[in-house]
Amino acid sequence: MSLISVFDVIGPNMVGPSSSHTAGAASVAGIAGKLFQKEIKEVVFTLYGSFAKTYQGHGTDRALVGGIMGFETDDLRIRDSFEIAKEKGLIFHFEKNTTEDQVHPNTVDIRMTGTDGSVMTVRGVSVGGGKIKIVKLNDVEVEFTGEYSTLIVIQNDKPGVVAHITNCLSQVNANIAFMRLFREQKGARAYTIVESDEKIPEEVLEGIRKNVNVEDLMLIQI
Repeated sequence: MSLISVFDVIGPNMVGPSSSHTAGAASVAGIAGKLFQKEIKEVVFTLYGSFAKTYQGHGTDRALVGGIMGFETDDLRIRDSFEIAKEKGLIFHFEKNTTEDQVHPNTVDIRMTGTDGSVMTVRGVSVGGGKIKIVKLNDVEVEFTGEYSTLIVIQNDKPGVVAHITNCLSQVNANIAFMRLFREQKGARAYTIVESDEKIPEEVLEGIRKNVNVEDLMLIQI
């Protein structure tokens, strides 16, 4: 018997009783999984605010597990995401943080460990109506919505790297909607985030990687 029989289809693009607590949660986890780009062995979800208080009753937990496996917000498999994850050998845990209150009430930290031992942490926020924001990546404060094709370049904070990135994008006629730089501190690791109205040509990645100060790339196509 399902633990959340309250789950039902509401509208054409959502499974669950709440756009913030189910659709938004699934979207945050879906983006996190795309960012990691590796096979996930274990994932820990740390829930804050109203997420922590109502995550079982509103199906936030099942939405998060479904999202990390790549299920869209209207995928009926979200109802059975726990069982599907266990069949796949995916280990998942939920933790509640009830002491930190300087965050949005619908906030989740997602810590993913890959089968190769690599680790990535993502903090996402469900802002309402199914919309989300990613606000932290590996403990560096960032900001993007996942509503655009998004290129994330992890780099050393050195002169000329951003110019190299924009030059590579111009060579493939990529249409930049937003471009922002976030960094741990001056001269340390930085994240350049590019959002585009259209798909970013994947051939740009090879050119960007040629800069010795580029550590890694992540591309999410919408």
